[in-house]
Amino acid sequence: METKLYTDRHVDLVERCKRGERKAQYELYKHYSKAMFNVCMRMLNHVGEAEDALQEAFVDAFTHLHQFRQQSTFGAWLKQIVVNKAINQLRSRKVQWIDIDEWQKTDGNGEPAEEVPYGEDDFPYEIERVRSTMQQLPEGYRVVLSLYLFEGYDHEEISEVLGISETTSRTQYMRAKRRLLEMMK
Repeated sequence: METKLYTDRHVDLVERCKRGERKAQYELYKHYSKAMFNVCMRMLNHVGEAEDALQEAFVDAFTHLHQFRQQSTFGAWLKQIVVNKAINQLRSRKVQWIDIDEWQKTDGNGEPAEEVPYGEDDFPYEIERVRSTMQQLPEGYRVVLSLYLFEGYDHEEISEVLGISETTSRTQYMRAKRRLLEMMK
């Protein structure tokens, strides 16, 4: 299989960083820090933890920059590091995931709750309103929803990085979506 190299507008900065230029590192940090902080916040929902994960991600990126082979853009490579740091931060919290096989839905009175299907086109809300409401979701819901909707992961990838089954990922996603719609009414 042929390896493709991607054109990256920050190739010069990356090369200067590889040579140890601190100013180039600062320029890359300035360019990517806000977007990467937003990724951390969507996943962690805590400013201090997001800042810590972001800091650790940049330290790792600059430490391991020699491993960057331009098989993607620098931003995509950095984002993968950021997502992994945020996931590690979540793991340290010991998030409890609910597996569909272990959970029975009830309406609060012991009766099975009715399933309400929601399609992808059921989100006619403004992005900011959705994001702010997402911050109120339980952690497991918020993480899976963020990884799927904002970071572009599929359920197989989510299950791998979070150490959950693909079914659990799908279930968390559907419940998160449903809860989000309820909260936004």
